Amino acid sequence: MAKKVKVSELVEQLHMEVLAGESGLKRAITTGDLYRPGLEMAGYFNYHPRERIQMLGKTEITFMEMLTTGVRRNRVEQLCAPEETPCIIVTRGLDIPAELLEEATKRDLPVLRSQMSTTIFASRLTGFLENKLAPSTTIHGVLVDVYGIGMLITGSSGIGKSETALELVKRGHRLIADDAVEIRQNGDKVLTGNAPELIRHLLEIRGVGIINVMTLFGAGAVRNVKKISVVVKLENWQQDKQYDRLGLDEELTRIIDTDLPLVTIPVRPGRNLAVIVEVAAMNYRLKRMGYNAALQFTNKLTESLNEDYEDFD
Repeated sequence: MAKKVKVSELVEQLHMEVLAGESGLKRAITTGDLYRPGLEMAGYFNYHPRERIQMLGKTEITFMEMLTTGVRRNRVEQLCAPEETPCIIVTRGLDIPAELLEEATKRDLPVLRSQMSTTIFASRLTGFLENKLAPSTTIHGVLVDVYGIGMLITGSSGIGKSETALELVKRGHRLIADDAVEIRQNGDKVLTGNAPELIRHLLEIRGVGIINVMTLFGAGAVRNVKKISVVVKLENWQQDKQYDRLGLDEELTRIIDTDLPLVTIPVRPGRNLAVIVEVAAMNYRLKRMGYNAALQFTNKLTESLNEDYEDFD
């Protein structure tokens, strides 16, 4: 189901005045895109995006004041007519034409006013709506910041995700979420993760119980939000399964609509999972910088075999 934001939430979040249509504050906002109806004020309504928030700045208000009363009333009626329009927002604390207030009141269309400049207000409003309307999901796992790389550790219950996170925290890295990771995808298909408010900074260790990482290790051991770059999957070692030993075959996993690199780590006694996760993070950084150890090894091996073949000839 598509997410929605009520107009009343905007009023509360951005401290706006409600000048008309107060009974319409329950209207739903379904898109984070804003629209400045300059062409509409000039009379062109052919492709009017009526489902967007209509924002009037100094340019639009000044142009409306230049119109005759009859024309202005006609343009305002067309602007306020669509039931899909969530609200009209006027910036810079500008005076609002009486015709607009009358028509909005008649149609229960909220007219709001902000004292902020148009550019600053649009930026804040867009950020708020993107956060509220972004696709989201909750995944069972642990999210840690390792050398600046967001590592989402997944795996079956009891396999050692929280213990690995604890060891990483002891080694100087930071915890974002344990057990449940709330993930949001922004417009650029970037995934960010955070912990639910109830379990923020908490870590569950079987046999010990729930611990507060920030209290035990300090504020530098935690952070609230982190971009997710790599997924690490812990799984029980399977004797008959062939695991990638070179790292040439890069696996991907999809979360919401975004593909992320997947590193599968087989778990068995004696393996230091925290160190392996650290190395996976550093290896990811090197690949982003253009260095691929597995590829270089393969190229050198190919060159060596070719030289041996030429010597044999």
